[in-house]
Amino acid sequence: MLETSARLLRLLGLFQARRDWTGPELAYRLGVTTRTIRNDVDRLRSLGYPVDATPGVAGGYRLGAGAALPPLLLTDDEAVAVAVGLRTAAAGSVTGIEDSSVGALAKLEQVLPAKLRHRVNALQTYTVPIGGSGPSVDPSVLTAIAAVCRDRERLRFDYVSHDGSDAVRTVEPHRLAHLRGRWYLVAWDLDRADWRTFRVDRMTPRTPTGPRFQPRELPAGDVAAFVTEGTGAATWRYRFKVTLHAPADEVAAKLPPPVRIEPVDDSHCIMHAGSDTLDLAAIYIGMLDVEFDVIEPPELIDRLRHLAARYLRAAGDQSGQA
Repeated sequence: MLETSARLLRLLGLFQARRDWTGPELAYRLGVTTRTIRNDVDRLRSLGYPVDATPGVAGGYRLGAGAALPPLLLTDDEAVAVAVGLRTAAAGSVTGIEDSSVGALAKLEQVLPAKLRHRVNALQTYTVPIGGSGPSVDPSVLTAIAAVCRDRERLRFDYVSHDGSDAVRTVEPHRLAHLRGRWYLVAWDLDRADWRTFRVDRMTPRTPTGPRFQPRELPAGDVAAFVTEGTGAATWRYRFKVTLHAPADEVAAKLPPPVRIEPVDDSHCIMHAGSDTLDLAAIYIGMLDVEFDVIEPPELIDRLRHLAARYLRAAGDQSGQA
């Protein structure tokens, strides 16, 4: 009986970790037969858990929404993560959930084992929060987007672009990311047939959601790097491309994202970057201390000539012409 009860708890944990499971998948995870899984599902139903089943080859099991919230099964690390997240939310990082976060945190800390409570308190005590100026996001929007990422369902939403224009976008959502006080959605844009990063505070999801899809592989592999590069490049007013007379590995070690280095040969590479002004671009390239040739834009070449003449005059060479 004890073994069966432990298996039921593991089965419930699997249902909470992912929305849809096939019988063979569950049987493999728990090391039992599919018949045992059917019996365990019946036991969960008798305990009041609404487990839905779909027959057929593509069928499976899903934990439905019930009248009451079922108990959550968390590992130690998950419990600490939830507690820290609730404390952060209680400080007002997500609009409208401060009071709810405080209430949920009080309930969670009441049942946390002493060793986990000490971990949470230590992390909170020795972490200094730095307030950000990012826009607030409705928590219902975050949870709706997280759900379609989890369930691999297409999402349509109204979006306000960087230039203020409105558009309706259709995407295959991949992951949510939080960077410098802002929430972003990384998704495959079906209209543009490419990966895109969207500001969540500019999104208004539409319902119902679209059909399910087969996940694609993110080219960068690392969501954090993809968002960091994409958001950095989005703020550039000017973009430039230059050939650097240096090996790609040597240059790349000096540059942070979103600057991108494209190898050419053993002693040359191309730098793709940007800046708010052409003067900053010229200074940035010069600080690399390598020979270079400007590929684009032509305005950068004119600006380099102007700055070169100014520096020559400052160095005492009166032949410099602006």
